[in-house]
Amino acid sequence: MNIRPLLDALEFQEDAARVLADDLRAQIDDLQTRLREAETHLEHLAITRTTVTGLADRLPNVAPDLPEHPDYPRILDAFNQTTGPLRAKDVCGALGHELLPKNVEGIRAKLKRLVKHGILTEADTGNFTRKS
Repeated sequence: MNIRPLLDALEFQEDAARVLADDLRAQIDDLQTRLREAETHLEHLAITRTTVTGLADRLPNVAPDLPEHPDYPRILDAFNQTTGPLRAKDVCGALGHELLPKNVEGIRAKLKRLVKHGILTEADTGNFTRKS
């Protein structure tokens, strides 16, 4: 019996398995390098977050940029005078405006604009509060 063809086939399979193993080792090395880089990046982000959080208390409170109109500082003052939510008619009254529909709607539009600026939140429809 001639086993040479069988040995040649085994050698061919061994060579293929060796090439595959070498390729997989190279992929593992690459993945380990990329994993180390990702872990280092995560550590740097965590350090940055800790640093920024620690410094946040030291930053001065900057007044938000308000739209141009004399009512906006007065509207914010009305919110500073209360602890709960306010409706447009409440703010209208606090500013000394008559409770006419046009005045209430004008104040509501200003309150919605302050929500868009991130200064107020609308807890539920028509109830506005300072953003914490």
